[in-house]
Amino acid sequence: MRAIGIILAGGNNKRMRELSNKRAIAAMPVAGSFRAIDFALSNMSNSHVQKVAVLTQYNSGSLNQHLSSSKWWDFGRKQGGLYVYTPTITAQRSDWFRGTADALYQNLTFLKQSHEPYVIIASGDGIYKLDYGKVLEYHIEKKADITVVCKQMDPDEDVSRFGCIKVNDDGRIVEFEEKPVATDANIISCGIYVIRRRQLIELLEKANDEDRYDFVKDILVRYKNIKRIYAYKMDSYWSNIASVESYYKTNMDFLNRDLRNYFFKQQPGIYTKLADNPPAKYNPDSSVKNSILASGCIINGSVENSVLFRKVYVGNNCVIKNSIILNDVYIGDNTVIENCIVESRDTIRANTTYIGTPDDVKIVIEKNERYTM
Repeated sequence: MRAIGIILAGGNNKRMRELSNKRAIAAMPVAGSFRAIDFALSNMSNSHVQKVAVLTQYNSGSLNQHLSSSKWWDFGRKQGGLYVYTPTITAQRSDWFRGTADALYQNLTFLKQSHEPYVIIASGDGIYKLDYGKVLEYHIEKKADITVVCKQMDPDEDVSRFGCIKVNDDGRIVEFEEKPVATDANIISCGIYVIRRRQLIELLEKANDEDRYDFVKDILVRYKNIKRIYAYKMDSYWSNIASVESYYKTNMDFLNRDLRNYFFKQQPGIYTKLADNPPAKYNPDSSVKNSILASGCIINGSVENSVLFRKVYVGNNCVIKNSIILNDVYIGDNTVIENCIVESRDTIRANTTYIGTPDDVKIVIEKNERYTM
């Protein structure tokens, strides 16, 4: 592959509410045993991108721990590999990443010391499968300066939190609005870009000289009529989990067997860091319907249309419906949880009821008595 990869995984979003209080969005658990960043990393590996940098910043502890070994995504190699970069205080600079373009600029050495002619930039909070090699082929065929991977959304979908674009018959982007209040465009940017490495360095240096820090607003939108910026449309599943509603919906989507087969059974697959937990245990009085249960779970009650992550204990006579239970949660006897997201390492006391609605998912955070000092 004639490209290096950069995954932007340092952002935060208030739309995630309490869920992003202790982890980066790219570290959010997805589909039982995975984290959001696994999808971008797996796509890089499956596309034979051998050198990948992950730029982290906000609440990066659990994300850095997840990335502590690169072997899970086949980046344990002599040539290339996986690099994790955080904001660094130097004699010349003491700033955090002030935006996506600034994050790239502060790691300009990584770009300058690489030899591959192209760069693939991806977001760490997208859930999808994509061969970046096909995007690069399209980029070269169109003689584009920048290629943006796009997705056509349903007309009734809320696109206000995305970059919305319009293209001409040749696929060139003619309009680009970042998070518009109202728009008639239904093609959105997926946060995946292909650009020539030397041109990226030049654009980043110019943006920094002008105190411009955002890659979309200060490069894509600003140069849309000057540079040849093309759209590559993907027609497979794609989701961005940077809001509570989309995070809940994405996990519920994985209850569809066809989608699970697409991601995890059809090659190339999605990879993650493995945990040495025993298989899920179903005790005699348990009942499980249309749910995902990760390793280490112990089930005594009823679970329906739900996703349970690693090491979840469900007590006797519990009823869990349409809910997401994150890692290492203890649920006491006779508890009812419906249309909720239960934060990791919670202890839910016995005889407790939490009920949300499909349109207003409830986030449950209980004081954690098991881990107090």
